[in-house]
Amino acid sequence: MGSDSAVRQPRQRAPHLGPERRRPQVLDTALAIAVQDGIAAVTMAAVADRMGVTRPVVYACFADRVELIEALIQREESYLIDGVLEVLPPRAVDAGETVFIEGFRALLEKAAVRPDAWRLLYGNPDPAVADSFGRGRVLAVERCTTLLRPTLRAWGTEDAERKLPVLVEQWVSAGEGAVRTLLADQDGWTPQDLGAFVGAAVYRALRHA
Repeated sequence: MGSDSAVRQPRQRAPHLGPERRRPQVLDTALAIAVQDGIAAVTMAAVADRMGVTRPVVYACFADRVELIEALIQREESYLIDGVLEVLPPRAVDAGETVFIEGFRALLEKAAVRPDAWRLLYGNPDPAVADSFGRGRVLAVERCTTLLRPTLRAWGTEDAERKLPVLVEQWVSAGEGAVRTLLADQDGWTPQDLGAFVGAAVYRALRHA
């Protein structure tokens, strides 16, 4: 009798997830698609299919694919921006080689923890959302400029103000290149040894400019 009663009871359905609780899942799915197949492959239909839900479930979270991709970029970029602020803190003006090595190591450790964010933001963006890319780089340039200006003066660099934007671009580009090298995972680099190599090279280039 007890078992018959148990059989007759309807199956308990999983709790319904509202849009706010579903949004992180939608963004995670969109990120996976973007990294695997490119940002152009991120559509509302593709996300719904990957999640195993109907399209209205995805549309309840985001109005269209541009809004979805914009939200994805903002989420991943906020992580990277936080990372930039962490790896480029205020420091001693007369910075030595160790400071640059530690900074590059910290940057690469960040990249290793969340590689898909870097792959998304440094990939080839869809023209529909191209303006959403690059905010993190702008911040990095601003922060590096603020840090390097007094350092060049402390080093006694000639014509420092004229050279400053060129050296900042060299510094930021070296960071981007180091991240790409690490994520390519072709030559056995670790964040520690690649950070030491690139950090020392950048220090020498800036110090003797």
